[in-house]
Amino acid sequence: MLPVPQLDDRHFQEIVDEAKKRIPHYCEEWTDHNVSDPGVTMIELFAWMMDMVLYRVNQVPNLHYIKMLDMFGLKLQPPEPARAPVTFWLSAPQAKTVLLPAGTEIATTQTETEKAIVFTTESDFLVNPPKLEVVMSAVATQQAHQKQFINHNLRHLTKGGDEIEIYTAVPQVDDCLYFGFSEDLSHHILSLTLDFSSAGGAGIDPTLPPYVWEVAQGRQRDQWVRCDIDMDSTRGFNESGRIQIHLPQMNRRRLNEQTLYWVRARVKGISPLEQRQGMRSYQSTPRLKQALAHARGGTVWARHMQTLTNELLGKSDGTPGQRFRTRLQPVLAREAGEVVRVELGGTPAGRWQEITDFAGSAAADNHYTFDSVSGEIRFGPAIRQRDGMIRRFGAIPPRGANIILQRYRVGGGINGNVDTGAINTLKSGIPFVDRVLNREPARGGLDAETIEQAMMRAPSLIRSRDRAMSSDDFEFLTRQALPAKVGRVRALQARPGEDSNVPPGQVYVLIVPQANFPAGYLQADELSLTPEDLATVHEYLDQRRLLTTRLNVRTPAYRWVSVNVQLGTMPGADEGAVEREVLARLYRFLNPLTGGMDGTGWPFGRNLFVADIYQALQNIPNVTFIRNVQLYAARPGGERVGEPVDSIDVVAHGVIVSGLHDVQFVQ
Repeated sequence: MLPVPQLDDRHFQEIVDEAKKRIPHYCEEWTDHNVSDPGVTMIELFAWMMDMVLYRVNQVPNLHYIKMLDMFGLKLQPPEPARAPVTFWLSAPQAKTVLLPAGTEIATTQTETEKAIVFTTESDFLVNPPKLEVVMSAVATQQAHQKQFINHNLRHLTKGGDEIEIYTAVPQVDDCLYFGFSEDLSHHILSLTLDFSSAGGAGIDPTLPPYVWEVAQGRQRDQWVRCDIDMDSTRGFNESGRIQIHLPQMNRRRLNEQTLYWVRARVKGISPLEQRQGMRSYQSTPRLKQALAHARGGTVWARHMQTLTNELLGKSDGTPGQRFRTRLQPVLAREAGEVVRVELGGTPAGRWQEITDFAGSAAADNHYTFDSVSGEIRFGPAIRQRDGMIRRFGAIPPRGANIILQRYRVGGGINGNVDTGAINTLKSGIPFVDRVLNREPARGGLDAETIEQAMMRAPSLIRSRDRAMSSDDFEFLTRQALPAKVGRVRALQARPGEDSNVPPGQVYVLIVPQANFPAGYLQADELSLTPEDLATVHEYLDQRRLLTTRLNVRTPAYRWVSVNVQLGTMPGADEGAVEREVLARLYRFLNPLTGGMDGTGWPFGRNLFVADIYQALQNIPNVTFIRNVQLYAARPGGERVGEPVDSIDVVAHGVIVSGLHDVQFVQ
């Protein structure tokens, strides 16, 4: 940005000094120039007033700049609402479907000093009673990496019949116990009441069971996603008890000739760190006698906002350029159905459409503009033309017509970025719902854009002219479409590996979402965007692309990596502190948001080598040497697979993501 000149660079003390120097010229007998002299007091008062005037004069260049941006159509961006997945717990399992309606208001706790922050659910959610269709095991065979499926008698299991062995006699890594459901239980709280024999499941620490719960999300072999466990009172499948599982998104999958929604308990490999913590392998398989499934609630997205409907803004006086203002501001970006309605005598006077400006509006066009920050709604003006004729830019609401805002939402701002557990109050009761809580922090809330921020954004906007032609244009406009959710973005002209098949003009826009704690360990779901977010970006860019450009908006191809590090420390060093520092560096370095040598995110398409890890772990306090580093590919979520490799190859549309790591201390 070019330097802004100061029209007058004098300040208070300089004005005072200059006035004192002129006293002998105009009044020789005035010799007392101390601050106690009444005349000097008048000089200082004059200097203060002059300083204020000069400050305002120096704002004139900025005022011209702002007026110019207004002519270019730049508007302040409205606030963005924070979003959080909010979990509703039922008071008891229900035999029928329970509806959690869209628009349900939940809030933080109101205190004497802080008002409650209100969130609203985005969509309906149906808590469906689970219908268990299949229980089966996948056990080891004599052939390596081969599993045999064994179907169990479901009728006996639901009524409590004979004991069944759920894994191999001596359980092996990747042995699985599968539960197949006919209903989609995505985002449900699944409660499994399991009756285990105390004679099985020997050899483990019951507080650190060596299994993980996962759900199928796709047809590929590795498309299983780990679940969060709310409670597990079975002590590692050694006692009768209940397991409460928070299920992520699920998809049907065909297993053993059966297409169902699958949940499984898989025996996991034990890392050196988990061994030091006390996790042990099974010496014998657990024995299951009974299994029952219920739904205890569900999780739905909520936004920091309140919805108002059918607000009367005022009556039309029949003149051009009328302005009305909403009762509450700032207003969130409009969605479908959030429009102005003009009614005369209870009858709608046409359909009215929100536009960005009146430049292309004809006299009969039912257009209006909406300033989200101020809440001002403006109808088209009438302007005198060069030939003396008056031209109307947009229709005028009939005299006496009611101006009604059918629906709008207010909220947003950084105060909506509340911590885990803060959203805990139901504003209105829902049948069968006992309590509500956000198990993850709310994120994405942004305040309305300030003038200073708009001035910094202006050069990029003017350069792109709100059109997507170059890669920089696509990246800038992608951030404009989702300002609170885009952590990094990269526009590629061709997709690696398909160069010969890429249609002319194909552009791939790769988006890494923003995270609450970007420098830490990132979960797989933190690195994904919802279909709605991807559609928002696609629609925004589609309106600004060249006619011959084809768009593909997606997240990158994530390459998950697990690292094993062997190192030595100084005598008496705190190994726990060293391990935490090593893991923190690896999480920060192998990271699409904060990784790489420059800390701005792992470069797209850059391979990872063992030497990179050595460099990232230099100069750690109390570490004397690093003996060995091993790289492993990992599953989404971080668990390593396969044998160590010298490097991790990354395609041009891919990026490195940190998995789970092991730190071993050697002499």
